[in-house]
Amino acid sequence: MLKINNLHAEIDGKKILKGLTLEVKAGEVAAIMGPNGSGKSTLSYIIAGRPGYEVTEGSITLNGVDLLALEAHERAAAGVFLAFQYPLEIPGVATMTFLKAAMNGQARQRSEAELTTPEFIKKVRNAAKDLKIDPEMLKRPLNVGFSGGEKKRVEILQMALLAPKFAILDETDSGLDIDALRIVADGVNALRNRERGFLVITHYQRLLDYIRPDSVHVMARGEIVRSGGPGLALELEKSGYAGYADEAA
Repeated sequence: MLKINNLHAEIDGKKILKGLTLEVKAGEVAAIMGPNGSGKSTLSYIIAGRPGYEVTEGSITLNGVDLLALEAHERAAAGVFLAFQYPLEIPGVATMTFLKAAMNGQARQRSEAELTTPEFIKKVRNAAKDLKIDPEMLKRPLNVGFSGGEKKRVEILQMALLAPKFAILDETDSGLDIDALRIVADGVNALRNRERGFLVITHYQRLLDYIRPDSVHVMARGEIVRSGGPGLALELEKSGYAGYADEAA
C-alpha cells in the first residue's frame, strides 16, 4: 500500500530524513516510535505534502501512485489524511462549514457528485454521535476555544467523514486524558478495515494499548533502525531509546 524507499529530506538545508525505508500494507496499523528530533513528524508532513520540505532522494507511493508528484490537496484526494499533533484554530470558519468544504472539495477533485445539505448533515450527525461530539460544538469556529480532547475528536470526525485510504496520526495522544484517549481510539479502531492503512506516530505505549498496532518501527536520526511486532513497544516503554539513538549515529 504505502511504500517509502530510501527517503532523504531536508528543510532549510538541514538534513532530517537519511535513507528511510518503510512499507505499510493494506489493512495494517504500523506504529512509529522514537526520541524527540528523530524525524517522525517530518515524515508525516512529507507524506502529506506540507510545503517547505525538500526531498533530495527516494520515493513515496500509495497503491502505486507517486505521491511526491502530487500537491497536498491532490494527495488528500488520493486518500491521504494527516491528523496533526496540534490541530489549528481557524477563527471565523464554523466547523460545519469547514467539514462540508473539505468533503465537497475532495468530491470535486475526484469528479464525484457533491453532497447535498441534507446528506451532509446526516453523515455528520451520525459520525459525531459515535465520537460523543456535542452538535452545538460543530457550530463554533473550528477548534477555537476547544479543549485538547475536543480538538482531537473533531479531527477524528474529519477522518471518519473523509474515509481516507491511508491515515497518519501524528502524536494524536498529546494532551488527552484517559477518557478522551479512549473515545479517539475507538473512533480510529472503527475505521480499521482490510483496505485502509494507518501510520501511528507516538512516543508512548499508552496509545498503543487502545490502538493495537500490527507492526512497530523505531525511528532515530532520520531512519528506521529496528522493526518488530507489538511487543517492541513494550520493550521501548521499559528500556527507552538511548541505545537506538546510538545505533543510528
